[in-house]
Amino acid sequence: MRQFLIALLIFVVVGGPLALYRQWIDVPPRWNPWAPLDLRDTPNWLTAYKLRRLQGDAELCRTVLDTSALRYVALPDSTPAADCPLSNTVRVQGSDVRLSSSFIATCPVAAAFALFERHGLQPAAEQRFGHRVVQVDHVGSFACRTIAGSQRRSQHASANALDIVGFRLADGQRISVLRDWPGEDDKSLFLRQVKEAACSSFNTTLGPDYNAAHRDHFHLDMGGFRMCR
Repeated sequence: MRQFLIALLIFVVVGGPLALYRQWIDVPPRWNPWAPLDLRDTPNWLTAYKLRRLQGDAELCRTVLDTSALRYVALPDSTPAADCPLSNTVRVQGSDVRLSSSFIATCPVAAAFALFERHGLQPAAEQRFGHRVVQVDHVGSFACRTIAGSQRRSQHASANALDIVGFRLADGQRISVLRDWPGEDDKSLFLRQVKEAACSSFNTTLGPDYNAAHRDHFHLDMGGFRMCR
């Protein structure tokens, strides 16, 4: 009996994933770790893993981007500034929301932004204000520089980060991280809700509570460290 249970356990641990990978059993793509991420699906416990798979696979990442409303242009690898090569990047032009300007970002950052906008940002705005966000205001993504006070390269040096400073709602309201983060009114509570939502989509999310350098924006990136501050 013991040998049978051991054999059964081995089958479940080894045979189950193999059966999924070989598509011997049929499961919905959102529950299959080897199926491409569909950015329209509600995030689940596999979403972070599927986002990580996009890091070194430009073709897969662009397939994933095409499941979203994101408007983008794929860019060739380049070195626009010394010591700051760019690879697997796209120019994001907009989506269901306008952008204050288009921006260059790694494909994984673009995918995380699309996920965040659909499943985090818009639900928070509709819940708090009864209106959708129509524009995201940002101050850029690519900057060939080190982290302030450090010799380590910033995620911005590879366009693997985006800094968001505010949002505009369909009813004309403007929400600013710098102005509206302090306090307990609807705008400040919305910004806190948005920051927590960003933590679910991006590997690193930093806001005004992190340090004074982030008092006016949310820093969102897909670097190797997970941090939500």
